[in-house]
Formats: sequence, C-alpha cells, structure tokens
Amino acid sequence: MRHVYKTKNTCSRSIEFDLDNGIVTNVKFNGGCMGNTQGVAALVEGMKAEDVIRKCRNIQCGFRGTSCPDQLALALETALNK
Repeated sequence: MRHVYKTKNTCSRSIEFDLDNGIVTNVKFNGGCMGNTQGVAALVEGMKAEDVIRKCRNIQCGFRGTSCPDQLALALETALNK
C-alpha cells in the first residue's frame, strides 16, 4: 500500500513509500539533500518497518530536532498504526 507523509522541520517536503506486510519498498523523498535521501531510500529498501524505525528514530540534523531519517521513522510508525 502506498503512503505519503508530509515531513516537518526538514528540507524534504514529503516522503512516499510502499508498506506491504511490514516491508518497506519504493521510498522517495520529495526535496531534501538528494544524495542523502537517495542513500537512505536505497538502504531501507526491503527492510522490515520496525527495523527501519529502530535504526532511524531520533537521528538529528543540526538543531532542527529531527532529520529526514527520523521523519521516515515517524512516517512508518504512522502507517503501521493505521
């Protein structure tokens, strides 16, 4: 199932991803640092959502209080709780 999550306090504007049976695929960050967001998307491809959340949650970008990986973790938590 395709999900779209509007990010907060990051350079990226939103994150799109598929979540099927708890597996994360087809992650796309809209905006943000292209190399970093493409890298994160490639690294989490095919991973269990719970593992991505555990690894990415609370990663900080400067003084923003969040980051693109942290926002991905929040997006996955939101999708899992639906």
